[in-house]
Amino acid sequence: MVRPLLVALFTAALLSLSSLCRGALAADPEVINGIAAVVKSNDTTDVITYSEVRDVSAPKEKLLREQFRGEELLTKIKEARAAALKDLIDRQLIIQAFKKEGFQIPDHFLDQRIQDMIRENFNGDRNTFIKTLQAQNYSLGEFKKMEGERMIVQAMRHKNVEINTIVSPNRIQDYYRKHASEFTSKEQIKLRMIMIPVGTSDPAGQKAMAEEILGKLVNGAEFERMAQIYSEDSTRDLGGDWGWVDRGTLTAQLEKVAFNLRPGKVSNIIQLAGNYYILKVEDKRGGVTRPFAEVRDEIEKKLVAEEAQAKQERWLASLRQKAYIKMY
Repeated sequence: MVRPLLVALFTAALLSLSSLCRGALAADPEVINGIAAVVKSNDTTDVITYSEVRDVSAPKEKLLREQFRGEELLTKIKEARAAALKDLIDRQLIIQAFKKEGFQIPDHFLDQRIQDMIRENFNGDRNTFIKTLQAQNYSLGEFKKMEGERMIVQAMRHKNVEINTIVSPNRIQDYYRKHASEFTSKEQIKLRMIMIPVGTSDPAGQKAMAEEILGKLVNGAEFERMAQIYSEDSTRDLGGDWGWVDRGTLTAQLEKVAFNLRPGKVSNIIQLAGNYYILKVEDKRGGVTRPFAEVRDEIEKKLVAEEAQAKQERWLASLRQKAYIKMY
């Protein structure tokens, strides 16, 4: 189907505005059409309709309908349309700012862009392109207007947002030091566990049993077999096998012991919450931090992108502040 292609071309300029604020759309998802918002700045007034909002939010709504049902779905759809409305408002403010500054996109630029699209997406067949537009109820003039507005948004964003930030080496190193976890692989252990409940009738006997089990393990007994015979843990039938366990999964006391054990070693008896535990770590993996030299460029790009995003939001906020915006 070609409809997604046309929608993608129409909404491409909105994708760069992902950091915009999110609001609440007052309309119910079943509203057919009407005025969603009025945007006025620089003596120019534009109207945004609910149908335009739905056109932009349609791809997101398709995914939502596959994931949610009932009232939750309606809530998610309202949120998606609220986001789309905010993006459309900011897009209109950008276009109005473009006009105020007296800029123009030369006709031959737009004509060349259309020719490039026909060549890239329709194998150079202009008739197929025109028929595709007609099948989707677009005239060539309407499509050229949409593409022109997309080019305006790109041009204004480049003029007001794109920056060539030079991030200092100290700032990059500081980010690496403070966010080392971002560059560290997940630490895991392959764990087996024996759990003996203390109980109230014979706590001394239960402790003696735990000590006996530990003695057998120290003398070479198989941990798996001991777990199958004595453990009251849910993994008893699996020989106490917990598989690969992430750091942060166990309680703090058990985690401290388990993650400090060397592979192949068995812990001492741990008394916790009315139970005795004996742990064995069979293997370890992860927990390795990538060296600074390997991630330096990644950090620099991230910091430059964050600065560009912050500058974009400041610019858009200034446009909103100067404009009259009414949402219905």
